[in-house]
Amino acid sequence: MSAATTGYAATEQRLDSQEHDTPASPRPGPLSGLAQIVARLQASARALLNGHGAQAEAGRQAITAFTIRIASAAIAYLAQVLLARWMGSFEYGVFVFVWVWVLILGGLSPLGLNVAMIRFGPEYAEKGALSLLRGILLASRLMTVAAATLVALAGGLALWLFPDLLERHYLLPAFLALTCLPIFALTDVQDCIARGYGWIRLALLPPFILRPLLILLAMVAAHALGLEMRATTAAGAAIFATWATGLLQTVLLERRLAREVPRGPRRYRTGFWLKVSLPILLIEGFDLLLQNTDVLVISLYRSASDVGIYFAALKTMSLIMFVRFAVGTALAGRFSSLNARGDRAALEQAVRDSVAWTFWPSLAGALVILALGKPLLALFGEAFTAGYSAMVILALGFVARAAMGPVDFLLNMLGEERRSAMVLFLAAALNLALNFALIPAFGLNGAAMATALSLTSAGALFALIARRRLGLHVFVLPARRR
Repeated sequence: MSAATTGYAATEQRLDSQEHDTPASPRPGPLSGLAQIVARLQASARALLNGHGAQAEAGRQAITAFTIRIASAAIAYLAQVLLARWMGSFEYGVFVFVWVWVLILGGLSPLGLNVAMIRFGPEYAEKGALSLLRGILLASRLMTVAAATLVALAGGLALWLFPDLLERHYLLPAFLALTCLPIFALTDVQDCIARGYGWIRLALLPPFILRPLLILLAMVAAHALGLEMRATTAAGAAIFATWATGLLQTVLLERRLAREVPRGPRRYRTGFWLKVSLPILLIEGFDLLLQNTDVLVISLYRSASDVGIYFAALKTMSLIMFVRFAVGTALAGRFSSLNARGDRAALEQAVRDSVAWTFWPSLAGALVILALGKPLLALFGEAFTAGYSAMVILALGFVARAAMGPVDFLLNMLGEERRSAMVLFLAAALNLALNFALIPAFGLNGAAMATALSLTSAGALFALIARRRLGLHVFVLPARRR
């Protein structure tokens, strides 16, 4: 029995003894019962922090990822608030539109090899296939940089040959932002390599703490120097921050890998890796569209100011979405390892933990953010409070999605990439159709409705696949027994 389980069981036994072994004592009241619940939660927390089993280690990784994401959300939120105040809703909306395209193209450039590394890294290490491990560690990064460079060149050529593709105020920021793509995509792959090894701090600190912090510091410096606060200035800050972050992460990762993976020959199974990664690429592409279609479609029907207002509401409510990401980040490698080991009981327990760790903090966070919603939006500027109703609608969708936990991470790690891709394709298509149908009629609220409905539908379909294909229950409520 693990230390975590032992500690929890001992606390249960002690509390039960206090409650039942003293017949003369009165029946516990509500406060007494609350004290028992608090005591049990404290015992569980101590067991989690001090335990030595795999479950306790996974829990600590989840806490680390969760903490980093909280800090990241705070830094990114502060940066967005300052950018919106300094730049105004119009220039802020221009930068948001351009950076969304960086997120989409940079997310597609790794060709799905980023997520595949979370699977193959632990798998090859578990089996001792070091030559294949060395091969994929090199090949995944080289192919990613090459693909991202081609995408950046193609995008720049398209904007030069067809300048009417975008409105004039978007062109120069877009050209500048394209230079971020190669290192942005490399950072994404290296993030996943580190996650596969359980190096959560190395995986998450560079892209989620250092990069937004450097963007913020660069903009503070530009503001102090009296530079004009426009989208082009923000794009320049993003270039500096993205390249500095990526290069530093590369150096640190190479040092860790040199200690973990001994030198030796490399074997390449490029065709097999791409066969696995391309469905993941589809997943990543559809997921990115699912996350960003609303912003892109709003830009077609509304002004850049409306893009900025909606993005502020979306970013504010999206603070709860990092819970699912943090839990999935911490447990994705464990899902793969347990499946390769054939430990069904431990896998089912890891799935139950992941759902509980995702839903309840997400629900609590949504309630807190909605209670403080208008003051939070007012930080961006008085005009941004117009996005509060959209925030409420988004909250419903995000909480519904959290009820299924990080099921997408689970399916990708257990060989269901193709079905995951199909689900995200359907959800992205639904999202696109709903955005075009609802935004003209309902404006920003229509975009929020489209996103909420699409996310909920995707989560339900993921849960159905996990149940039918893997026999795993991934809903926050317990399964009904027949």
